[in-house]
Amino acid sequence: MAVALVLVLVVVGSVLFHLLSPWWWTPIASNWSYIDNTIIITFWITGVVFAAVVLFMAYCVFRFRHRDGNRAAYEPENKRLESWLTIVTAVGVTALLVPGLFVWSRFVNVPSDATDVEVVGQQWQWSFRLPGKDGKLGTSDTRDVTADNPLGVIASDPNGQDDVVVEAADLHLPVGKPVKMLLRSIDVLHDFYVPEFRAKMDMIPGSVTYFWFTPTKTGTFQVLCAELCGQGHPLMHGVVMVDTQQDYLAWLGQQQTFAQLSAPQQTGSADQAPGKTTASGLKIAAKLETVGSR
Repeated sequence: MAVALVLVLVVVGSVLFHLLSPWWWTPIASNWSYIDNTIIITFWITGVVFAAVVLFMAYCVFRFRHRDGNRAAYEPENKRLESWLTIVTAVGVTALLVPGLFVWSRFVNVPSDATDVEVVGQQWQWSFRLPGKDGKLGTSDTRDVTADNPLGVIASDPNGQDDVVVEAADLHLPVGKPVKMLLRSIDVLHDFYVPEFRAKMDMIPGSVTYFWFTPTKTGTFQVLCAELCGQGHPLMHGVVMVDTQQDYLAWLGQQQTFAQLSAPQQTGSADQAPGKTTASGLKIAAKLETVGSR
């Protein structure tokens, strides 16, 4: 009796915790409400199955509890029950798979008017590259990464000369326009993730992965790394700012192109302040030292 009561309380407590919990998703700021809907469908299906199975266990514990003089019944086969279990299981699995496949088909088919934006992850910072006036991103190669070319843009490719390079700084995007995020990693596995955008994807060294989304709200959003990438993983943050078209164009006009960054520096440039990559690395190292001393 006590075991059956505990099982019932587990179901009731789990349902109440889910319905009354103060923890929920962050407000969505992209077109991917489909992902939220799919997760809610999964919650309902798995929740109903969980409650049904545990309550059935409680019923069996109570109904078939030991009683003096009773003998257990043994039934080696029940084709009717097996058929029902097979059908119900198949329906449940199908209901779990179909919404996910529908969302995935939309996820991998990028709109033709989407703008390419390259995201480069490295321990432990984010950098970005946007197409210039020609609307095309130049090719890049990790083997070409140097202190003067931190994103590995191939200098001989004319399409890359006007690319806008945003090194270890905030990324700005226009609201209401689809964006295809091209993801590269220079060192280890990373994962570019903005919770409000829902979409995310692993970044694999030597490969270019991608996802797309359309920002639907202006604002400032935090970038997280959702793949363990070393000691500084918890500190690998970034910022994406979604602007109106006017504000976005104003920001874009203030950024430097690859050609400008690659131009020979004037005399005395050796005495200038360290680049953003070095500054960012020192900042992360200082944070790690503080964490380690606690």
